[in-house]
Amino acid sequence: MSNCKGSPNSRPNDLEAGSSRSGDYDDDDVCSSSPFNILSTKRASIERLRRWRQAALVLNASRRFRYTLDLKKEEEKRQIVRKIRAHAQAIRAAYLFKAAGDQANGNAKPPPTADGGDFAIGQYQLASMTREHHFPTLQQYGGVKGIADLLKTNLDKGINGGDDDLLKRKNAFGSNTYPRKKGRSFWMFLWEAWQDLTLIILMVAAVASLALGIKTEGIKEGWYDGGSIAFAVILVIVVTAISDYRQSLQFQNLNEEKRNIRLEVIRGGRRVEVSIYDIVVGDVIPLNIGDQVPADGILISGHSLAIDESSMTGESKIVHKDSKEPFLMSGCKVADGRGTMLVTSVGINTEWGLLMASISEDTGEETPLQVRLNGVATFIGMVGLTVAFAVLVVLLVRYFTGHTKDPDGTRQFIAGQTKLSDAIDGAIKIVTVAVTIVVVAVPEGLPLAVTLTLAYSMRKMMADKALVRRLSACETMGSATTICSDKTGTLTLNQMTVVEAYVGGKKIDPADNKSELSSSLSSLLKAGIAQNSNGGVFVSETGEVEVSGSPTEKAILNWGLKLGMNYEAIRSESSILHVFPFSSEKKRGGVAIKLPDSEVHVHWKGAAEIVLASCTGFIDTNNGITVMDEDKALFFKKAIEDMAARSLRCVAIAYRSYELDKIPTDEEQLDQWALPEDDLVLLAIVGIKDPCRPGLGDALRLCQIAGVKVRMVTGDNLQTAKAIALECGILGSDAEATEPNLIEGKAFRALSNTEREQIADQISVMGRSSPNDKLLLVQALRKTGHVVAVTGDGTNDAPALHEADIGLAMGIQGTEVAKESSDIIILDDNFASVVKVVRWGRSVYANIQKFIQFQLTVNVAALIINVVAAVSSGDVPLNAVQLLWVNLIMDTLGALALATEPPTDHLMHRPPVGRREPLITNIMWRNLLVQAFYQVTVLLILNFRGRSLLNLEHDAKNHANKVKNTLIFNAFVLCQIFNEFNARKPDEYNIFKGITKNYLFMGIVAITLVLQIIIIEFLGKFTTTVKLSWKQWLISAIIGFISWPLAVVGKLLPVPKTPISQYVTGMFRR
Repeated sequence: MSNCKGSPNSRPNDLEAGSSRSGDYDDDDVCSSSPFNILSTKRASIERLRRWRQAALVLNASRRFRYTLDLKKEEEKRQIVRKIRAHAQAIRAAYLFKAAGDQANGNAKPPPTADGGDFAIGQYQLASMTREHHFPTLQQYGGVKGIADLLKTNLDKGINGGDDDLLKRKNAFGSNTYPRKKGRSFWMFLWEAWQDLTLIILMVAAVASLALGIKTEGIKEGWYDGGSIAFAVILVIVVTAISDYRQSLQFQNLNEEKRNIRLEVIRGGRRVEVSIYDIVVGDVIPLNIGDQVPADGILISGHSLAIDESSMTGESKIVHKDSKEPFLMSGCKVADGRGTMLVTSVGINTEWGLLMASISEDTGEETPLQVRLNGVATFIGMVGLTVAFAVLVVLLVRYFTGHTKDPDGTRQFIAGQTKLSDAIDGAIKIVTVAVTIVVVAVPEGLPLAVTLTLAYSMRKMMADKALVRRLSACETMGSATTICSDKTGTLTLNQMTVVEAYVGGKKIDPADNKSELSSSLSSLLKAGIAQNSNGGVFVSETGEVEVSGSPTEKAILNWGLKLGMNYEAIRSESSILHVFPFSSEKKRGGVAIKLPDSEVHVHWKGAAEIVLASCTGFIDTNNGITVMDEDKALFFKKAIEDMAARSLRCVAIAYRSYELDKIPTDEEQLDQWALPEDDLVLLAIVGIKDPCRPGLGDALRLCQIAGVKVRMVTGDNLQTAKAIALECGILGSDAEATEPNLIEGKAFRALSNTEREQIADQISVMGRSSPNDKLLLVQALRKTGHVVAVTGDGTNDAPALHEADIGLAMGIQGTEVAKESSDIIILDDNFASVVKVVRWGRSVYANIQKFIQFQLTVNVAALIINVVAAVSSGDVPLNAVQLLWVNLIMDTLGALALATEPPTDHLMHRPPVGRREPLITNIMWRNLLVQAFYQVTVLLILNFRGRSLLNLEHDAKNHANKVKNTLIFNAFVLCQIFNEFNARKPDEYNIFKGITKNYLFMGIVAITLVLQIIIIEFLGKFTTTVKLSWKQWLISAIIGFISWPLAVVGKLLPVPKTPISQYVTGMFRR
């Protein structure tokens, strides 16, 4: 429970929502006095995580901390990684030193030969060459072309890719997998469930009771007391282990999904998407900025290719790759440029595979809610321990002073007369009751309920196209107050087509009307489209055309094909000198090509107004280059504005000639050469239509109702962004489309930090934004108290994704770098899926609160009933076995029933969950106290007046007491079953709404009821109960049933808006 005040602009207290703002930016700076108040585990230090572990009251550490980060293992993992890196570098250095010596002495050896098989080179030769980065060996094999020939690979078309070919390669060189450490078996979970201190004490007590019982009463009757406790403990352990094991399997499946990267390879001349596990030696793989290098290999060709090798070397140094430095290591990231690689080693034969096989992937990670629940459990546990100790003292004093009597009035202990074995047996029974009170009082399963609900939610979210990478993000999403979303592919369909075109200084209609193009303009335009593209065109033997690449690239390539472009012919008749990959900072990309006549053309493509600003001329319909005068520049600007106003993405294509002798000939200098971007000649401006996603308006309206503001942050033209925002409903009207609601990235960037924070809340649309602008917006929003979710797909989005409270990467268009920086991956790139994640985030919080309310009601009622009875009469109506059964209902079965409630639309009609709001809200306190007061009152009346009320005065005292205690136990359990329904809807009158959809809830309630009937009717010897008549069953059922109308009456009671915890804190401060 939090002792911190909410932010000044917090909303009225709400059970499943809370305030609209968290008011936190530096998450651990505020409220750090409580070790359990960690608002974001995403940035928490190791010391901060260690603090809450040390402060928690824990009975079974191995189980409680199972799904938290193992701090010891984390340190061990880092040490192993350091050792393997150092070892690999030492071997490489020694090998290079030896090779240099051999070369100096003229002892250079011929390349080693293969060890047989289908290929002329073996795995050992490939792995040693690649791992040691030994360039002389590569040269001896004839360079990358020689290696490709040995591997039967065509460098342009890749491998054949047939099933037989793939099988041969896997047999010869291995598959791209590494041996993983097996997950824990069921027996491990069973062993961990045994580690609970209270259960161990109960087992010891059960064994002692068993021995004494058999000794005094014989084996036939004497084993019941001890045996029943032992059986109850074993049942608790087995059920706990089964529940934990099922959760573990769910997490394992989700982790498999996280690791399964999809990527493009070239096989049989076409680009196909495969799993990273299906890559084989000999594959040709295109690499683009943000990709992960999926295996060890050699660079075939590349342009400005820069690799971040920090994951392998430990040094955050970007390494440029070219023909002199061609070796690529698996697990590294493409930081810049593009290229193609030939795979030479996969799986365990790579350093990355060796590294991954050597470390156990500890997926543990605590969530803020889990940490807070540990705080709640610790507080309740302390109260429970105090109460249990008081009961133990009272019962022992009463027993040994002779005040504890049997139902017939006989004193159980008489000093000097009672046998030692009887005295020990009596003391053991008292200790057993006290320890069982601890079992019930310390809610060990409370923090684990978070894991249960998260495991359930994550599995269901996969069906809703969201893959959770960080557990904490699942619940943090419920607190999100704003979502900064990309436009292309998230708010729109990402299905682009060129619908408008300006070529030759005029608009051509239709856009693919090639008859209006002159021959010179047509050939230049087609060359610019084919050469300056990161996509590709594959024509099958049947003549079927396949276009690959990003949606924008595909749209322009398809337009080029309609204009008569022969992609392969154009690409083959000229050679690429240098490439400037598309940059989200510069909003354009270019390529320098050398024509057969040695003439050099530099082609540019990018944001229309930016490319247009660099143009000094355009090609007219007569093939002549006309100077771009002011009128023509205004004509093109007006065309761009008109297209943007109709929500078209505007792209300009331009070129210029360049002198060959001015281009650097040295490879290193050429890599650093900046393509000339001035004096361009405009070839075309195209308008690309990308329609809004169906149902986007409904999703955005749902966000508005839920108190979550959606902001569009796009690299597109401000006018295009405005048109899309008006179309989908982010902007309500033209009147809203003014600064600062609508702002350009460079205008926001130019403001001071303070000014940015002042206007950040008002921004709805940011156009022409760079990734850095997105980062600045996120920082400004977080500083003003927002909980920020951000979508991103590019490598440059990684800082914003990391900085945000929840980073959402796109699964289809997102790069590996973006995905690794994110917390959740949206598998279908659809904004509607983001809204579903918000729903699930709120559901996690709501389900935990339902479980807390249910569990605390049981805790309070069981404790008070036993304490009052123990102090007043020296006897407890609920014995050890009964309390263990109640604990099973409350902890494991209750968590399963309530923590797996599916989300409802009701959750989205509330403000976001406040991260500083107390876990136990005033509504929960009201519901809890009403039910607990009712249960305690009714059951204590039965305890003290039960014999007369149940007409048992004429029965034997011992039998009457057993009937009374059985009825109390039965009524208590039925109260919990009925109250489980109440807990489903803490602030709604209709507690049955949607109940038929939750089969697990209905199943658990049915199982609990059936087991209760079996316990009462058939297992009396074990639970010290007797069979009840149908009238007594009816009385029990009526007592339980009354909790339903009582809950309705309770909900009519008003609750104060200020949390009770603040009143309590205020009283202590005075």
